[in-house]
Amino acid sequence: MEELSALLQGFAVVLTPTNILVMFIGITLGVLIGVLPGLGGANGVAILLPLTFTMSPTTAIVMLSCIYWGALFGGAITSVLFNIPGEPWSVATTFDGYPMAQRGQAGAALTAAFTSSFVGAFIAVLMITFLAPLVARFALKFGTPEFFAVYLLTFCSFVGMGKGSPFKVLVSMALGFALAVVGMDTVTGQLRMTFGVSEMMRGFDFLIAVIGLFGIGEILTTMEEGLRFSGKSARISPKVVWETWKQLPRYWVTSLRSSVVGMWMGITPGGATPASFMSYGLAKKMSKNGANFGKGDIEGVVAPETAAHAAGTSALLPMLALGIPGSPTAAVLLGGLLIWGLQPGPLLFTEQKDFVWGLIASMYLGNIAGLIVVLCTVPLFASILRIPFSIIAPVIIVICAIGAYTVHNAMLDIALMLGFGVIGYVFKKLDYPLAPLVLALVLGDKAEDSFRQAMLVSQGDVGVMWSNPLVGSITTLALVMLFWPLISRALATLRGPRDDKPGLAGEQAAK
Repeated sequence: MEELSALLQGFAVVLTPTNILVMFIGITLGVLIGVLPGLGGANGVAILLPLTFTMSPTTAIVMLSCIYWGALFGGAITSVLFNIPGEPWSVATTFDGYPMAQRGQAGAALTAAFTSSFVGAFIAVLMITFLAPLVARFALKFGTPEFFAVYLLTFCSFVGMGKGSPFKVLVSMALGFALAVVGMDTVTGQLRMTFGVSEMMRGFDFLIAVIGLFGIGEILTTMEEGLRFSGKSARISPKVVWETWKQLPRYWVTSLRSSVVGMWMGITPGGATPASFMSYGLAKKMSKNGANFGKGDIEGVVAPETAAHAAGTSALLPMLALGIPGSPTAAVLLGGLLIWGLQPGPLLFTEQKDFVWGLIASMYLGNIAGLIVVLCTVPLFASILRIPFSIIAPVIIVICAIGAYTVHNAMLDIALMLGFGVIGYVFKKLDYPLAPLVLALVLGDKAEDSFRQAMLVSQGDVGVMWSNPLVGSITTLALVMLFWPLISRALATLRGPRDDKPGLAGEQAAK
């Protein structure tokens, strides 16, 4: 009941004319970001973050979170109509969404995608509402060893549980750590790796890095690929919406399963993209119509969209309760909170109660607003894609440059942004993940401070990481996550001979 009363108070904070207007503006901008390949949720939030510096923290976070929800919704439009994923997590939506559009069912595919997105996000917000305060209360028992153990768990999860090469994840993360230490040492006050450049005393700002890595890097890649837009037009009428809504309840098991997968991948640093693929694969394996997947089955749209939104929303739980982002966009939002003087973590729920519950309330309202906006404006956003990319690309680059310059009003930041853009382009070409780099850049200095403070308290004894059951279990889990690829390979090797024996016995019996 305490959570419900706090949530009602949050609705009272959010339900002002200014916040409602900002909510719809944020959703519209987010859908535009999701529709345009070359932009993304993390980059869109990063570019527009400087615009919120003059707003109150509550209004600012409402706008930025609604940009995030809008980007989650917008990626489905290009996936269904143009077979072009507007966001990485929308790739799985193209498998059945585009074939449905080819058959003249674009309206039904988009309605299913938007509604499933809303359902996944709504279930994830319910989870945040009731779990976040419990996690925050539990985290109040944390000291510096426990916080470092949680940071270590986050980093190790990216290495061991990621879908790509662990070596590439380690390289990306190592570069992020190297960039995070540039500037002033917070413990000794000495300058590190500034090379005599006074502007480097403040280090590499995560916002400039994100704008370059995600924005400029994606634009360079897209320009090289010579992107062309061509696809089906679509109109969503009330009749199509109603007919589609009547079909969706029969897929409630798929929606629930996809929501659980999405929430797990959001809380752990898996992310929306692997969640969408995993849910699509599970739905295809468990559905009665699994053979029709890939040919235009509506269930093949429901599964990935539900999981992607559940993952994208639940990634905010560890950010709010522990100060540890579960996705690149959550990392950008974390940076925004720090800029506004708010320290995400367990104390946020006691010191800034109105802000936290206002944000959670805006998640409910933002998703409702997002569903309304996308159902009403699909033709408008689809027509934007017919603008030549040669016009869109320079506009995006100029917006990125303005966003980077606004952070510190320094021309050096624009040069750094372009440098990060080149790094993002190279990483994309070599198939290196960017998320671990961003995570290490945002959390590297915090992890370093926690580790050094823990070592000072223990007089250099690493055993402090196992000094009590709480920190010991988290540290052990982190190491298991780190070496999970080797552990799983060893288990598979041990399991191999056992699997062969029944087969041999069966052959002998058959003879």
